[in-house]
Amino acid sequence: FKVVFGVMGIERNRPSTRSVHRGGRYPTSRSSQRSRSSGSSSNDPRTRVKDCCRKLTEFMCTQVGVGGLVVSYAIIGSFVFMELERDKPKVFEDILILRNVTLDKLWSVTSDYNVLHHRRWSRIVNHTIQVYQQKIIEAIKEGYDPNLDSQTTIWSFAVALMFCLSVFTMIGYGKYVPRTDWGKAATIIYAIFGIPLYVLYLMNMGKVFAGTFKYLYAKLYLCQIRKPKIPKGHYEGNEGNKSKGKGVHEAAIYDGYEDEPEVLVPTTACLWVMIAYIAGGTILFAEWEDWSYLDSTYFCATSLLKIGIGDFVPGATFKSQVDSQTKLVINFIFLLLGMGLIAMCYNLMKEEVIVRVSGIKEDLHDRMLVMGEKFGLIKPPRSPAAPR
Repeated sequence: FKVVFGVMGIERNRPSTRSVHRGGRYPTSRSSQRSRSSGSSSNDPRTRVKDCCRKLTEFMCTQVGVGGLVVSYAIIGSFVFMELERDKPKVFEDILILRNVTLDKLWSVTSDYNVLHHRRWSRIVNHTIQVYQQKIIEAIKEGYDPNLDSQTTIWSFAVALMFCLSVFTMIGYGKYVPRTDWGKAATIIYAIFGIPLYVLYLMNMGKVFAGTFKYLYAKLYLCQIRKPKIPKGHYEGNEGNKSKGKGVHEAAIYDGYEDEPEVLVPTTACLWVMIAYIAGGTILFAEWEDWSYLDSTYFCATSLLKIGIGDFVPGATFKSQVDSQTKLVINFIFLLLGMGLIAMCYNLMKEEVIVRVSGIKEDLHDRMLVMGEKFGLIKPPRSPAAPR
């Protein structure tokens, strides 16, 4: 140790060996060189691009970033499918030609066979109408809508938005489907990238909604169980009681209230939230779509649970195209928020299950210890001997 400290003293008292350059300037040290290199690297365009990409990636991993990314992904997909499905097949022209041919054939049959040949006339007319109906059904499967004219497009922005939602949420409505080959190929690619993004949205929004709901529930719960602060003069009469009271009560008091326990949201509260949300959607769609309350509840439940039967689709009963598109956009928001609430309920229920299972595990462990000590399988721990 003496040698080491002696060397340290020598080094500390050793004069500086830096030589003065001409002009009275000292040579640059390593720290200054590092600062200059770091400053030059910060001005590098590549470094700036890397920093921007890193910050953008960090923002996209937040709750706001994931939500905005999902909405942006749906909007971009809407414009893509509008462009791909814009060129409608010649269904309307084929239907118009079919209608005229059917009318001409019915007229020719009527003119050839008068009332004296009623059976033959009925047989030919029946066959003609059946052929017409079959071709109409095939045209409807190809995208023909008798409520629209040839100038109105089926794939509006709202329809494409609902289709994108049904793809990456895996609801799968059957009313709006792509008809072109490019549209079908784009649907596959869109689902491959959209479904993982939707799962990430559920995880993040479920945590956000769960934390917010747990905070509000805890505030409401603690407002009911909080007790007022114990007066200071309560223990002034007896010093022993005062000191004892400090250890028992005043140590547990914080800002006029006792320590706040950790609040666990029960499963019933989550169920009531979902029931209230479905009830609100039931009233909303029943008033807008002229559905019965049972049909509206059926639509909300099957959509939020991602069953997606497709027999009830909002926006189909409106005569005005603007009203129909508005209702489809509102339905998009309703389903997106509702699925976030479902993820919230899942997180809160999972937390409750974990707490209860751990409590049951500890209870079983204590019971097993008691039973083991009772039957002599486990020796009880020895208490430390008192000092003499």
